[in-house]
Amino acid sequence: MPSQFLTVALEASKNAEKIITSYYTDDAIKVELKDDETPVTRADTEAEKAIRATITQAFPDHGFLGEEYGTQEGTSPYTWIIDPIDATKNYIRKIPIFGTQIALMKGDELILGVSNAPLLNELLYAETGKGAFLNGEPIKVSDVAQPAEAMICHGGLKWFVEKGTFPGIYNLINDAARTRGFGDFYMYHLVASGRVDAVIEAAISIWDIAAITVIVREAGGTVTDIQGQAIAKDTASLIATNGVLHNTVLDYFKDA
Repeated sequence: MPSQFLTVALEASKNAEKIITSYYTDDAIKVELKDDETPVTRADTEAEKAIRATITQAFPDHGFLGEEYGTQEGTSPYTWIIDPIDATKNYIRKIPIFGTQIALMKGDELILGVSNAPLLNELLYAETGKGAFLNGEPIKVSDVAQPAEAMICHGGLKWFVEKGTFPGIYNLINDAARTRGFGDFYMYHLVASGRVDAVIEAAISIWDIAAITVIVREAGGTVTDIQGQAIAKDTASLIATNGVLHNTVLDYFKDA
């Protein structure tokens, strides 16, 4: 039985989906650059507004941390972490790999995650202690135990160079059975559902990975930063695996 938190999060994701998909076919949609030189569209901002409004109606004392509208302090221990469109660059270029990320944090603990990829027809969600689900069906990670047998995904390679972790990803790519750079949220969908065995990203923000952290964990996987530390609001890198591979993957980056 989903909690009220999850029920509202799923409703918020669907309200955002209506906005995002309505703009998707608009070739003239306006694209602006934020201060960090990343793009933003009307779909991003309107979707985040819709998510916040849906959640606030149900939980008026909760706080928010969103990619587009920043921090809004609440009076309760709960903070919602939102990325209205993860992979905005894909969205702009009409690549259908984009999705809405909604997570709930109680104090410093992530307790809920929803990741909705409407054009891929993949809605993943999880609550702590209740398992992970894809379109309503339970999912779990793989049991692959060696890089030589593993399918591994990675984020943008230039970030590994910039962060000084390129030797680690280079060696892991050489040792893995197969690697792909799907990028963004989708590769975590693949880990949580057992289709990929590990994911490594050298540069992320908390709204990129808060929701999928809960989902991968509840599917039986392990999620840390590249140094093996627990996920927090200031986490800047990520390794997500099926759990069996985690320490082995971490070892590739121990000298980073």
